[in-house]
Amino acid sequence: MTITDIAPPAAQLSLFDRIAEMGHEQVVLCSDPSAGYRGIIAVHSTTLGPALGGTRFWNYASDEEAIIDALRLARGMTYKNAVAGLNLGGGKSVIIGDNRTSSREVVFRAHGRFVEGLGGRYVTAEDVGTSTSDMEFVHMETDYVTGLAGRSGDPSPVTAHGVFRAVQAAAKHKWGSDALAGKTVAVQGCGHVGYYLAKELHDAGAALIVSDIDAERVKRVVADFGARAVEPGEIYGVRADIFAPCALGAIINDKTLPQLKVEIVAGAANNQLLEERHGDALEKRGILYTPDYVANAGGVINVYSELAGWDPQRALRKADDIYATTLGVFNIASAEGIPTYEAADRLAERRLKAVASLVKTWPQWPNR
Repeated sequence: MTITDIAPPAAQLSLFDRIAEMGHEQVVLCSDPSAGYRGIIAVHSTTLGPALGGTRFWNYASDEEAIIDALRLARGMTYKNAVAGLNLGGGKSVIIGDNRTSSREVVFRAHGRFVEGLGGRYVTAEDVGTSTSDMEFVHMETDYVTGLAGRSGDPSPVTAHGVFRAVQAAAKHKWGSDALAGKTVAVQGCGHVGYYLAKELHDAGAALIVSDIDAERVKRVVADFGARAVEPGEIYGVRADIFAPCALGAIINDKTLPQLKVEIVAGAANNQLLEERHGDALEKRGILYTPDYVANAGGVINVYSELAGWDPQRALRKADDIYATTLGVFNIASAEGIPTYEAADRLAERRLKAVASLVKTWPQWPNR
């Protein structure tokens, strides 16, 4: 297949301009018709180490939407890994299609072959629409996969714990105390991470308002933690102290932002701001925004623990550090008079610049 088979010249220019603007190193379009597989692997940066990021399986409305999602998610992983203090770059992959398919082995083995083809520049893991069992299929074709069953496994509990610590840090910054007893938290999304976050919030004494497009997930959280359920479209307008987005991204936008009746936004979803200006708008309204890739770094910490040989308790201790990191972001924002999303970017960029400037003091051997 030639490049002209992929898109007309105008679309090519737009795509390359977007890649250059966002700073990606590499984007790979992958296809295996015999497996019904179409995928995109985006490598944003390998400055700190191999690009690590999960595989998302989603029924995108268009190929362009899938590419943009992969680019945004890969860039977010670079910043997330940098702020979390991990020796990893940022990447992401998406598989286009119905994630309810029964042909999982052939799809994920096809994906694993393309991951293998990158020779270790990119390491994948589970994400939305995928599972540890799917990663086992990927592992049949490549060793560049983590989050496997029996190893670090499901990252959701560690992700949720990190988000919980970020919520506590936001409460500390906003109200002078990280106690959550008596506070009301609106949780959007009751999947794996949302459920575990709801548990920690409930155990801390918070009241919960929850929503999800899956009614069964909502019923479980209501039954287990005494939450109040609302329809998915109503979650933005409920009166609460904290809004915790734990579903898909771009949910802080022109339509939803005016509905918010909260003082803090802190959740697990990636790319919560549709555009950066929505972070500015939150700031103007006096709503404290906890940058998503700071709050939800527990997941990547969990899978990094597998690569680094950490035990589960060490991963949880590292996730606890998200509390101090979040407070550090807020302090930068206050000191420099900038929005919190920009403060998080600056913290990440400082580490990327520092590591990139290190001089190698050993010969590269063998020379090839």
